[in-house]
Amino acid sequence: MQLEKAPRLILASLSILLSGSTWANFTATPEEARGIAKEAYLYGFPVVEMYKTLYTQAVDTTSENFKAPFNKIGNTAKAFTAKDTAFVTPNADTPYSFIWMDLRAEPLVLTLPPIEEHRYYSVQLIDAYTQNFAYLGTRSTGNNGGHFMIAGPNWQGQQPVEMDRLVRSESNIAYALFRTQLFDDKDLAKVEQIQKGYKVETLSHYVKHKAPPAAPEVAWPKPTPTMSDTPDLFRYLNFMLAFAPAQDAEKDLLARFAKIGIEAGEPFKLTDFTADQRQALEDGISDAKAEFAEFKKTKVDTHEVSSGDFFGTRDHLNGNYLYRYAGANMGIFGNSSEEANYIGYFVDKDGQPVDASKHDYTLHFDKGALPPADAFWSLTMYDGKNKLLVANPLNRYLINSRMLPDLKLDADGGLTLYVQQKAPAEDLQSNWLPAPDGPFYGVLRLYLPKPEVASGQWKMPLLNKVGP
Repeated sequence: MQLEKAPRLILASLSILLSGSTWANFTATPEEARGIAKEAYLYGFPVVEMYKTLYTQAVDTTSENFKAPFNKIGNTAKAFTAKDTAFVTPNADTPYSFIWMDLRAEPLVLTLPPIEEHRYYSVQLIDAYTQNFAYLGTRSTGNNGGHFMIAGPNWQGQQPVEMDRLVRSESNIAYALFRTQLFDDKDLAKVEQIQKGYKVETLSHYVKHKAPPAAPEVAWPKPTPTMSDTPDLFRYLNFMLAFAPAQDAEKDLLARFAKIGIEAGEPFKLTDFTADQRQALEDGISDAKAEFAEFKKTKVDTHEVSSGDFFGTRDHLNGNYLYRYAGANMGIFGNSSEEANYIGYFVDKDGQPVDASKHDYTLHFDKGALPPADAFWSLTMYDGKNKLLVANPLNRYLINSRMLPDLKLDADGGLTLYVQQKAPAEDLQSNWLPAPDGPFYGVLRLYLPKPEVASGQWKMPLLNKVGP
């Protein structure tokens, strides 16, 4: 009997090998796989969400969101509107410039022009994990401009003596996101002129040396509609991890992920998994989403944690992948706390989710208690369903500190903003922030926040529901 079974087992094993099944690298039990999938989803979601933006801005030349090919700069000499869909929760105060950086062959040199002292600007440098590894600009390097070299993890060359700073990225694919403050519509021409002064070039071009061999061509996989919500996410994660060498602190974690087929540069084919294995991955993703939903309800909506916890360097995040996930889910590419503070308005003062189809709302600042920021502040409206700016008859997406001379103050010198779907009375419309006919959220941004924000001395106001 045993002799009869042996050949069948050998044939079955050969069949698995010849079919290319991933059983060989899916070694976890279904129960173990569920737990690993939950961890891997939280870990990988920001990476894959970043890839979606990379693809639409730097790869897909037919996309309406395409900005420029790799290692070239794309400028948008206007603030974002409801028509811009490249990433969720964009700001509409600062026209963007974009550089998707491929650092495999050699570093890039970013040149920034001198900018007038009273105008805020920044260059946020983001690695493949959505970690903010450095900043250039008003706060970090000043408004005098300069030359800044961005190098990948494997570069071993010499920094030119005239370079103002060398910055290292832990991934070979990275993002430079420029923000240039726009004062008003009349200021667009000046912003456009500033953007023309932003330059990017390879190090070899900058020092006028022979260029090194080009990096291999990349076959960028086309995004799918469900890639961020299903186990298909792990296929894109494997692809992106090939550009991000494993960090020593994460080698054990990545070895655990390998038990369900997550490995840098390796294929990930769901069709090769058993039904139980696929179900385990789906259940793990559901567990991760449930954990985030509870976290958002109990910690984010109650302001127990803030955006400053979600964005920053690897050291700042310190292995908290739920926080990194939260940042990517609610507003990817958010600033580090020292650069900007974000306050999300998802609920009213009674803790109820805000919905402009059911209620009108007000946000009141006492006299002398406007948001304390050295650069500027703004309150921006977003649709709760798609997380994008809200189309409205005024084309008004925000109210910010530059608009204060045109806003109507209360009798006591305070400021009340009207957050609602329909226009308020005519004498109040200067203070109206149009909301969608349904769920929404607002984000109060403080650029270069003053110390009293971090210390808690300044107390944020809450949204008040109007009427019963």
